[in-house]
Amino acid sequence: QVQLVESGGGLAQPGGSLRLSCAASGFTFSLYAMSWARQAPGKGLEWVSSIYYDGSDISYADSVKGRFTMSRDNAKNTVYLQMNSLEPEDTALYYCAKGRTYYSGRYLNDYDSWGQGTQVTVSS
Repeated sequence: QVQLVESGGGLAQPGGSLRLSCAASGFTFSLYAMSWARQAPGKGLEWVSSIYYDGSDISYADSVKGRFTMSRDNAKNTVYLQMNSLEPEDTALYYCAKGRTYYSGRYLNDYDSWGQGTQVTVSS
């Protein structure tokens, strides 16, 4: 079965950086798009970024564009989210998700499996 395990969350100061990882198993990773989404306290799930199966296309939400970088390593079945210039508004539970196809985009319904999440807290 599909398993997605996020790691790398924690406490960061405003302006700081964190790197999230998501290790995937149970499917042919290199054939599917992947995504990161987040849920802040008291708010709904928000799409953050997505990447095509081969890394050829990467999209970002306007709220993180220029600060976050998504990447993938198909040899390691892992996706990453490098988060720089963190802001308190980035505080959330971050999830990775497996796309339904190789080109899934910014709509949450494009994804059919989700990890358990990793907590990111940005505070001084």
